[in-house]
Order: sequence, then C-alpha cells, then structure tokens
Amino acid sequence: MIISGTERMAGNDDLNSGDSEGDNFRLHLVTWNVATADPPADMSSLLHLESPKLPDIYVFGLQEVYSGPVRFLSDVVFDDPWSHFLMTTLAPLNYVKVSSIRMQGLLLLFFTKLEHLPFIRDIQSTYTRTGVFGYWGNKGGVSIRLSFYGHMLCFLNCHLAAHMNNVTERVVEFESITAQQIFNCDKAQTILDHRLVFWFGDLNFRIEDHGMHFVRTCINNKNYSLLWSKDQLIMMKKKEKLLQEFEEGPLDFQPTYKFDLNTDTYDSRLYRTWFAFTSKKRKPAWTDRILWRLRPKALPSDKQDECGDIPDTDHVKELEEPEEKLLELDQDLYTSHMEYSISDHKPVTGIFTLKLKKMYTTPAVHLLAEGEWSADIDAMLLYRPLQPFPSSSWDWIGLYKVGFTGVSDYITYTWVKDDEVAIDEEVIKVYMSKEEIPVRGGECVLGYYCNTWQCIIGISQPFKVHASKVAIEEGLHQTGATDKIQD
Repeated sequence: MIISGTERMAGNDDLNSGDSEGDNFRLHLVTWNVATADPPADMSSLLHLESPKLPDIYVFGLQEVYSGPVRFLSDVVFDDPWSHFLMTTLAPLNYVKVSSIRMQGLLLLFFTKLEHLPFIRDIQSTYTRTGVFGYWGNKGGVSIRLSFYGHMLCFLNCHLAAHMNNVTERVVEFESITAQQIFNCDKAQTILDHRLVFWFGDLNFRIEDHGMHFVRTCINNKNYSLLWSKDQLIMMKKKEKLLQEFEEGPLDFQPTYKFDLNTDTYDSRLYRTWFAFTSKKRKPAWTDRILWRLRPKALPSDKQDECGDIPDTDHVKELEEPEEKLLELDQDLYTSHMEYSISDHKPVTGIFTLKLKKMYTTPAVHLLAEGEWSADIDAMLLYRPLQPFPSSSWDWIGLYKVGFTGVSDYITYTWVKDDEVAIDEEVIKVYMSKEEIPVRGGECVLGYYCNTWQCIIGISQPFKVHASKVAIEEGLHQTGATDKIQD
C-alpha cells in the first residue's frame, strides 16, 4: 500500500514498543566445523524451520569453510556457498543478513528479522590470526559487535589449536583474541566490554585420561556426565579466571567429534605413522561449544549517543535500574544434530531467550513512498528523522524487493543529500530516477542507510511498484538487471 502526503509522517512508527517488564527475543546460534564441505541440500532441522516460533536472530559460526585458492578468490567477488545457501533459505522468511566476516576458513554470519533491522546499529567486525605464530589465519577468531536496541552485544567465533596436549595453548589463544580485538566504540572497545558476549566455535578441548573404551561405553549408554570431570574446558574453568566468567549449558548430548564422513560412526580409520599403520583412533570429544558471558560489573552508563545507542527520553527513568535488570539471558536448548554427516564434526546449536528493556522503540528515520511508483516517471519518497543521528553526504536510500537478502541486495539507490528536492518543515523529499526502477514492477520497501553507523536505520512499509505502461505497450521489450525483481 502506498501512503501519500506529509500528514502521515507526523506519528512515530513505533513497531516494537516495549512494556516496562522488557521484551523477549529468541536467539539461535549454530557452530559447525564443516571440514571444507559445501552445504547439505536441506538444513531445516538445524535451523528449526518447523518450529512454531522462529527466532528473532540467527548467528552462524563456521570453521574450515573451504578456502582453496580458486574458491577463495571467487568468494571475494561472489558469496561463498554457505552464505549464499543461508541467505536464499532465510530471505523468504523475512530475514536479512546484517553482517558477516571471514578469515580463511572461519566464517561468521548474523541474520535478523526485518522488523529489528532499524534497531541494530554500529555494526563492526574484526579478526585475529593465531595460526603459525599469529601470521596464518587457519586458526584464530572472527567477531561481530553491534548495538541491539541500545544494548552492546558481541559474537566471537573461534577455531583454536588442535590436539590433546595443547590445552594451555588454547586458553592462551582465547585470551590473546579477547585482548587484541579492538573496536571503534568508546563504551565497548574490547570484546569483554560488551554487555553480552557469545563465544563459540571449534574450541578443540578434549577429554583427558579416560581410555577410548570407557569413553565410547559412556556415550553408548548416554552417561555423558561421567565424562564431564575430564573435559578440558570444564577443567580449565576451575583454574582460569577469565573462563570462569563464561557460562555453558550442560553437555547432555554426545560428543560431536570425530566421526567418519557420511556416517554416525566415531573415528574408525587407520592412521599412517612414519614407520607403519597404527590402529590408534581419535577419541570422541566435545570440541564444538557455545558459551556466553554477561558483563559481571557495571561499566559507565550506555545511555549516551556513542556507538549508535540513543535512548528514548521516555525510557531514561527505566534505564536507571541496575544493569542486571536491563538485560537477562536464559538458555532454552543446547544440543547437537547427529543427522548431518558431511563433516567429521556434528553441528551444535544453542537457543536463547534474551530479555531486555529497549533503549529506543522508534527507528531513527521514518520512510514512505509518495504517489504511484513505476519505471515511467521519476519517483518521489519522503523521510522524517524521528531521532538525532549522524547524517552525512554518504547516506543513501535503497529500493529493495520484499524478501531481500542483505543491505547490499538493493535494486537501486539514491544519495540522500544529492537528490533532496524539497524540505517541508521536518519532512524531506528525495527523488529516485525512473531509469533504475524495475519495468515489471513488484512489491518493494525503502531502506535508509546511515554511513556513520554502517547500517539501515529506517525501513518503509511494503508498497507496490507498478509495471511500466510504456514497456507493456512495447511488449516488455525493455529487459535487463532492473527486471530481476520478478525472477
């Protein structure tokens, strides 16, 4: 539906206003060492797509994504197979890829429901190499940090040193990653400054002391608790102060490493040594983990307008409550998925309920399409700032098809400052050239991209772009990239 006129711009587009008790959000995290394999044909069970309540946020941490020279170069230009698969699977369900970062085989992706997109701000990502004395990226960590309704969250995907005897090295690598990764945000310069941190990945911690027969017997009998006392990560948490700040759900699922490919059978291969074959096999272990950390002590208030966190004045009184009351986290599920066998690791998911009090409940910008849109005439749109934000000459407004996959998946865009044509009090008009509007039409939305915050800060309601009357008269001879909306 198209809304015309400036009178409709006066009200707040308060799509997600919360009550004084806070709002609940469902987070779905996945970690999987994919052992260079491409995505399976169906990942519905891993994504819980049959669930009556789909998550608000998906986060995927992958390790050992294939990074051979030819594939890696193509992935620089095009989306890698995993990113492409997840985007095309989730976009029809109204999810948008907010950010991703890759370091060789490490890949981290963050998706959100479209309704939350204008409330995710100051998105930053970085990486740390720890392989081969810190110069090689086969091991290390990649992270994405952001402000979610004013609360600072960080997601860290790691692939740490392998082998049984490198437990201390794994802890040193983790401490190094958390110390080295610095963000351009005064209130959360490091990973540990964030209000909530998720740490996950192929952490490579093993099960010590117990022999192969005992471990496999416990697994077969589902007596997993008998193995916990010798799990290296649980053991190291008793010694290392930083690890003690991280929480983890009970390991009530069988160890996720190491399996023969395309089977549910633990490692049965013979390994070649320098002199002959040996029957020694890799002992099962919980190498694939998901942990989290709520900031243990209150840092200076996050109420200021740094890092894109601008609270509504109506909520300032609420934000004076103790920090632990502003954000709470519960884990609803922690499990592995045995049905996936493309790798020697099984994927692990963690589902969480995040309860928080929103620091703002309206987007920074309200957008709408004015009049009838088609490729026959230049189009006009209106926007109105609802909150202060750092506008710049690099801000742009994109035209997206309904079901777009990510910020860069626009049909066309217009530079806000270059194409402003009129200002009526607080309502600003911007035109968009007809040359790039799809001649076949379709359902679209507008998105305002704030370059300073590196994110979309306003989304319009869906509206219809009409098929070009001129093109119809000419038999739709006009074809090209702008027709992709109907593909």
